[in-house]
Amino acid sequence: MQFQQFHQEDISNRRFLVTGGAGFIGSSIVEYLVQYQAGFIRILDNFSTGSLDNIRPWLSLPNVELMEGDIRDADACRQALEGIDFVTHQAALGSVPRSINDPVTSNDVNIGGFLNLLVAARDAGVKRMVYAASSSTYGDHPGLPKVEDKTGKPLSPYAVTKLVNELYAEVFSSLYEFHTIGLRYFNVFGPRQNPNGPYAAVIPLFIDAALKDESPYINGDGNTSRDFTFVANAVQANIRSLLTPSLVKHEVMNIAVGQATSLNELWAHIGDILDKEITPVYRPERKGDVKHSLADITKASQLIGYQPAVLVRAGLELAVEWYKLNVLQSLHS
Repeated sequence: MQFQQFHQEDISNRRFLVTGGAGFIGSSIVEYLVQYQAGFIRILDNFSTGSLDNIRPWLSLPNVELMEGDIRDADACRQALEGIDFVTHQAALGSVPRSINDPVTSNDVNIGGFLNLLVAARDAGVKRMVYAASSSTYGDHPGLPKVEDKTGKPLSPYAVTKLVNELYAEVFSSLYEFHTIGLRYFNVFGPRQNPNGPYAAVIPLFIDAALKDESPYINGDGNTSRDFTFVANAVQANIRSLLTPSLVKHEVMNIAVGQATSLNELWAHIGDILDKEITPVYRPERKGDVKHSLADITKASQLIGYQPAVLVRAGLELAVEWYKLNVLQSLHS
């Protein structure tokens, strides 16, 4: 994937750590840093959800280093931060259903691991750490669009972990003057997002089903809506947040498109792109799911100049092309 340039300063002498760098969003950030010739890129991943295939093209480069390690290991975090200027923290256990089935592991990774990394980054004197927050933090607050200072009660263990991340980051900012930036992602999708496994996200599942001429499952009546956000927009937000010097305290901001798409509309888009008509199978709504989600992206626009570069339909077309090559290839291998 070719990215437009989201930074202005020279990064050829800057050293970056990407946690979860073998994952879907993390590998896309690595790809951007490689494309624009960052001085040094260290990838930290334990491969619990990430894949070596996502980063294999760049591992032979002299400015890319892979460190296999777990953020639950404080020593691994300290080693990963050695000599690093900027951290983009993407390592986490995602998925609301996963957290409902196993809240302890989600807590250990998303809270314990996050705290380990905060401490290590503070002690290493890094210039800035940006971390993956989540729209799940809005919980049961009914207001739309979602505005950063109006949140409700979390509806899942996963949402609790992401809220605690923000609280820890705010405390570190006030106590230690270590200022981090939280990016509340809204349903990020795109190339390299895994369609396999029990906790796969809806877009790769839909595309995978369409390519196999199978009916997808839709939870609820299909009117559930999300602010689906192409991965290049998440990359833009990370790069701008890392390299915007005017950010001088802890901030949390929405990263989305500002456009709601229902599951029924999403399936219709995918069918239209692939020129297929397949009737979905509807089943009960999942526990812990929010019915509607739509972001106000004003704050990100004002603070870092964020503007979504790829809208939903265009992002789906790019994603479908990637899955065509990878899913169909796997079917015929």
